Amino acid sequence: MRVLIVEDDLGVAKALEAFLGRSGYATARAADGQQALDALGLDTEVVLLDLGLPDIDGIDLCRRIRARTDVPIIVVTARSQVDERIRGLRAGADDFVIKPYDVHELLARIEAVTRRTRPIPVQSDDVIRLHAGAIEVDVVRRTLTVRGENVDLTKKEFDIIAVLARYPGVAVPRDRLIREVWKTDWHGFSHSLDVHIAAVRRKVPQGLVETVRGVGYRLTGA
Repeated sequence: MRVLIVEDDLGVAKALEAFLGRSGYATARAADGQQALDALGLDTEVVLLDLGLPDIDGIDLCRRIRARTDVPIIVVTARSQVDERIRGLRAGADDFVIKPYDVHELLARIEAVTRRTRPIPVQSDDVIRLHAGAIEVDVVRRTLTVRGENVDLTKKEFDIIAVLARYPGVAVPRDRLIREVWKTDWHGFSHSLDVHIAAVRRKVPQGLVETVRGVGYRLTGA
C-alpha cells in the first residue's frame, strides 16, 4: 500500500515515513500542494494531508484531490477548531487527526479508511486467484486450494491466509493481522499469531508464507 504524505515540516514527514515503512507501507512525500498533485497517482491508496502548506490552502487542496480521485484522505493538522474539521470533511476528507497524535492511532485510522473505501479485491464470486491460478482463496466458502489440492485450515488459519491474500507479495504488519483476525489491538495475541502461522506453514508448500523481519508476514510464490 502506498501512502502520500503531504507535509511541509521535513522532520515530521521523515519520522512518519520511517514509522509507516516499519509498518509495511510504501510512502511518497510532498512538501507543498503542487508537489502533492504531481505525486498523486493510480498507486496512491491513502493521502495524509497537512492543512498548513506554503502554496495552497489545505482545504482547497483536499477539494482538488477529491475532484481527481476517490482515494481516502486523512487530514492531519494542528488546527483543532470544529469548523475546520467540518470544512475539511465537506471538502472531501474521510477522517481528521489532530496534532500531536499517537502514530499507532494514525495507523489504525489508515487501516479503517482503507477498509471502508477499498473492499477485499475479489475475482469471480469472491475467489482470489494468485500466481496464475496456482493458489485460490475462496472467501465465501472459506477454502484454500493450492495447485488443485484443498488445504484443510482452521477458522483462524484461514482468516490469516485471507488477510495475506488481499495484499499478495506485500508485507502485512503483525499488528494488522492481529487486528483483522482477532478483532483487537491487544498485543497479547502476538504469540497466538506465531502459533497459527507455524500451523499454516505445516499445511502449505514451503515458502508460501514468508516472514518479513521486523514487520510481519507476506504471501509469496507457491
